[in-house]
Amino acid sequence: MSAARAPGALLERAGRAIGDADLARRHGLVSNLIGLIIEATGLHAEVGEVCLVGADRNDRAAVAAEVVGFREGRTLLMPLGELHGIGPGTKVLGTGAPFRISVGDGLLGRVLDGLGEPLDDLGERPEELLGPQSRLLARSTIASPPSALSRPRIDERVGLGVRALDGLVPCGRGQRLGIFAGSGVGKSSLLGMIARSTSASVNVIALVGERGREVREFIERDLGEARRRSVVVVATSDQPALVRIKAALTATTIAEHFRDRGHDVMLMMDSVTRFAMAQREIGLAIGEPPATRGYTPSVFALLPRLLERAGTSPRGSITGLYTVLVDGDDMNEPIADAVRATLDGHVVLTRSLAHAGHYPAVDVLQSVSRLVGEIVSPDVARAGRQLRAALAVLRAKEDLIAIGAYQPGSDPALDAALAHQARIEAFLRQPVEERSDPAATDAQLLELAASLTAGLEQPAGEILDAEEVSPSELGPAPATAADAGPPAIPALALNI
Repeated sequence: MSAARAPGALLERAGRAIGDADLARRHGLVSNLIGLIIEATGLHAEVGEVCLVGADRNDRAAVAAEVVGFREGRTLLMPLGELHGIGPGTKVLGTGAPFRISVGDGLLGRVLDGLGEPLDDLGERPEELLGPQSRLLARSTIASPPSALSRPRIDERVGLGVRALDGLVPCGRGQRLGIFAGSGVGKSSLLGMIARSTSASVNVIALVGERGREVREFIERDLGEARRRSVVVVATSDQPALVRIKAALTATTIAEHFRDRGHDVMLMMDSVTRFAMAQREIGLAIGEPPATRGYTPSVFALLPRLLERAGTSPRGSITGLYTVLVDGDDMNEPIADAVRATLDGHVVLTRSLAHAGHYPAVDVLQSVSRLVGEIVSPDVARAGRQLRAALAVLRAKEDLIAIGAYQPGSDPALDAALAHQARIEAFLRQPVEERSDPAATDAQLLELAASLTAGLEQPAGEILDAEEVSPSELGPAPATAADAGPPAIPALALNI
């Protein structure tokens, strides 16, 4: 009896599913197009859904667009491509799904555009080159970060291959670190140096809003041999604002895929500022009110949703390095301030060091890692504080030293710092092609700190306070004017 009922129950469930399904394929029509926004009427779609504009055209391919808002009964869409050929009455068809990209191990070594499509000449399907194990899977770019209580604590350092960072601004596995600098100070070169030297197993690099000329230079010159274990996502400055935003989300989604496979991923994004600028364009286009320096409220809401997706998880980790292009070298401008408040540390590159030929141009005194005590030994942390103190006293007295007004022996700490200045500079400088090992960096740092301590214990000179000097040590007191009496008045030869 039960076997006889089974087909009937299955047909009944199937009938209910068909009855509840919406089998009508609704579409809308373009009613207006102003700037970057397409307005459509009669379209039933949700925010974040991908629609096809111009699906009824036979001579041109449809343009993908994403729903970004609604206004007075009309649906607002932002295109993911060019708007040529779209006019009033053009059909808009909803797909019923958000934007998705293909992810898989076959992406290693590839260069993708902001929508996850290949830009290189290695073919469309990685499984044709690497076998079935590299088959790609579809994954939405919209995801939630791991739960706060499911994130393991960060207690292991990841090597970046840069002495100034590994020694004084160490980065933990799963930490998020910001690189703050103005234009032309060396952010991209530093990222390439880290990508070649890092101990992470996979690199995912997002170039958001970059100049087209610099993309190939970065891949061939800066990235070099590390490309084999890297995925590069590129959205140049001429791309639509939504494509630039998708580039950052695409790179983060690819990093999450490798993290879920148990890898330790290094996610590098250049830059978060151009990501924020793209969101500002969209916010202003759909009618958001401008807030601080023209940035809309959605910018400051989207930034933490992007940055919090990196970090540790029960399966793997994503170590995030995010560059911030500060406006006018102002480290307290709105985007820099918002990003610094979200991340777990920041590295500051200064133009003065870059102009002096100091590479990498890391200003150690302005750079902070919030996990120093968790990821390095107490001796290394203490040595880092000693080196910072030496740099601080050198900077505080640099004007006196420059004009020659400082007298050696008046400040033992400054004397020790001056005696070790050349060694400190040599420790902080590093050629682009040189790789540094964290263990070797720790050994150099400990040796330099020990030498600084010895210099403080045996200063070059010492000035005693007046209260510490006995009268016998002073010797005979010089004669005063009162003891010598009034001065003699010379005789005047007057011929009167």
